[in-house]
Formats: sequence, C-alpha cells, structure tokens
Amino acid sequence: MILRGARQVGKTTILNLFGKTEYEDCAYFNFEKNRDLNDFFSSGLDPLPILQKLSLYRNKKILPHKTLIIFDEIQESQNALESLKYFQEQASDYHIVAAGSLLGVKLGKNQSFPVGKVNFLTLYPLSFLEFLDAVGKSNLRSVIDAINSPEPIATPFHTQLIDWLKLYFLIGGMPEAVAHYVETQDFSAVRVIQQEILSAYELDFSKHAAPTEVMKISSVWNSIPKQLAKENKKFIFSAIKKSARGREFETAIQWLFDAGLIYKSYHLPTPKLPLKAYGDSDCFKVYLLDVGLLSAMTDLPQKIFAEAEKVFMEFKGAFTENFIAQELRVHQGHDLYYWTSGNTAEVDFIVASEQEVLPLEVKGGIDNRKKSLLVYDQKYNPRVLPRTTLMNLKHDGKILNYPLYAMSRLFLV
Repeated sequence: MILRGARQVGKTTILNLFGKTEYEDCAYFNFEKNRDLNDFFSSGLDPLPILQKLSLYRNKKILPHKTLIIFDEIQESQNALESLKYFQEQASDYHIVAAGSLLGVKLGKNQSFPVGKVNFLTLYPLSFLEFLDAVGKSNLRSVIDAINSPEPIATPFHTQLIDWLKLYFLIGGMPEAVAHYVETQDFSAVRVIQQEILSAYELDFSKHAAPTEVMKISSVWNSIPKQLAKENKKFIFSAIKKSARGREFETAIQWLFDAGLIYKSYHLPTPKLPLKAYGDSDCFKVYLLDVGLLSAMTDLPQKIFAEAEKVFMEFKGAFTENFIAQELRVHQGHDLYYWTSGNTAEVDFIVASEQEVLPLEVKGGIDNRKKSLLVYDQKYNPRVLPRTTLMNLKHDGKILNYPLYAMSRLFLV
C-alpha cells in the first residue's frame, strides 16, 4: 500500500501507530533522512536479498506477516519504488506500506511504476468531523453523524457547532497545529506552527522542483490569497504578474497540485455525468489544502474569530468556500467542479453521486439569496437545490439548506 498526502498531514505518525498496534514489530526506513538506504536496492530488486540487508541494517530480523515494513519518503528512491512490484509478486507474505510527501510529483514524471501492484490511500488534513474528535467534542460529531432527514438540529447543538467551526477556520486540520491547541489553547503558538509549515512547503519548492520552475511555483503559491479575494475566484494568470500567460505557469500549478498543496475546481459548462468528461481543464479555481493555513497565509487577525459570524464572510467568503472545497474533497473523493451561466449566475460547486448531479451554493452567513440556484433550476431542473449557510438544516420547497458544518451528510439527507 502507498499512502499519499502533503507534508505534515501525519502520514509517518499514523503508519508507525498502525504498525505498533496491529503488528508484532514495525521496521521503519526513511529514504530522505537515510539516503544510503537506496544502496540496498541498487544491485537488484530481488526481495529476499533486500530483506536480508534491511534486517542487518536494523539489527533485527524482518518476519513475514509479523513485521510491518514502512518505506517513508519513498519518492527519494526510484529503485525502492520499483521494487514494490517484485515484493508483491515474489514476497507477498511480507507486508509493506510506503509513504511520500512529494510522491505525486515523483509519479507525475516517472516513467516506471508498479501499476496494478499497489493500493493507494490519500491522507488529508483533519476534516471538521475529525477535528471535533481531536478537541474532545465527539458528542457534537455524533450529532452530525446522526443527520439523516431535513429536520433542524437542536439549537444548542447548532450554536456550539458554529462556534467550533469558527475555531476550525483559525486552527485548521494540520495535526501538529490541532495537537498544540488541544494541549495549550494558545492561538499565537498555533499560528507560529502554521507559519513553520508554510515555510517548510516553500523550502520544498527549492529542494525538489526543477530550478527553472522554483520561482514560478513560488509566484503561483503566493498569489493564491489574491486569487481567492476576487469576487469571481476563477484563477487569473495576470494576478501573478501582468504579463503572465497560462502556458508559462501550467507546470508550476501542476507541481503544487501533485504535491497535495492545492485543490483545483474545474469549470463545468454542462453538468452531466460523468463530470470529468465535461469539465474544462483550462478554466479553474484554486484552493489551499487547509483553511487554517489559509488564515495564517493571509495573516488574518485572530480577533475576527471572536466577532460573531464575521470570519465566514471575511475575504469575500474565501475561507468558507475553501472550507467547503476541503470537505467535499475528503468526503466525496472526487475532483471539484463549478458552473456558470454567462455573467448571470454562478454555482460554487457541482456535486455528483452515482445517480444524479446537483448544484451546491455556498454562503458565508445567514443569506436567503438564491438567484444562481434558481437560474440553474430553470435550465436543468434537478431533484433538489442544496445550499450551505450558517442557517440550520431546513427544507423549503426544492431548496435544501445544509449548515456549513454538515457537508459530510450531503446526499444522505
């Protein structure tokens, strides 16, 4: 199995914990910290000699079924990556998990990979539900998990969930930031951790990207707040610099996407299944992987989080829209899409189940405006018109209002 995900989302921690709790022994190898490990794979990819060398290296025998082998930062060793094919074919009694912070970048330009021989999982920053568990509010998570009809949630629970959602916008879902908040409740220290994570990402640009792309990647990365501040959040290359052209920055955007640092939402001129067949890859929006990192990147004053619902509408609703993009990516697991009708209407997200395509309008406050949904309804007449706001769960004709915190229940109500 290969576990993918951006740096600092907790891949190493969760794999080591899994190994310690589910296996008698855990053999951990990090190809970034110990680059000499690649030598064990350089003379051939036969699994048994490699296992013998790894056992000698750790001074403890690796046993089939009983030892979990962890290859961390495997993108640093092409040979180790290719060896997974032979482990699966010739030594399947040995259990291997691999992880890599920049594995997506590596695979994007790799010509040799064990296709069909590995299973993939992707680890994201903590979702809002996972955040509730982490801060000791699993009782509130159970309120969300129990939603299966469009009945309003009890007001005390609804109010508490909105309050915790505000904190999530500040803290985000990066495990180290959440853990530090749980331990200290020190928001200033949380912000320092977030800034350190952002700095580590920028260091990765120079360490792992092609020299000709480093400045372009940094320019795209630093332009994201400006892109999201626009009323129309479509990615505009001239927001990077006036003379910028799409072809010039395509590789830089793809690098950030492959590294798991951004999500892309594609324009969907025709909302039909399968969405991927109708999406316009040349017209898209860009969101950050974590709303907490976005708040740190924009240096949003912490006092805003104490001012009623202001944070949900600040920055032209960018935090709220970024949050919904995260939740959809985690809970739906699909690419993101949005829809426009000329200059008359825009629906923030188009979501799909196996049976139907639905619009989803995002509002950062208690807002009853629904012009874009009505335009969409006139054109396509969907079964229901979902909208997410700060209002409680409510079904009003075809309009189905989800509270912002309840995106995990989309299609379940």
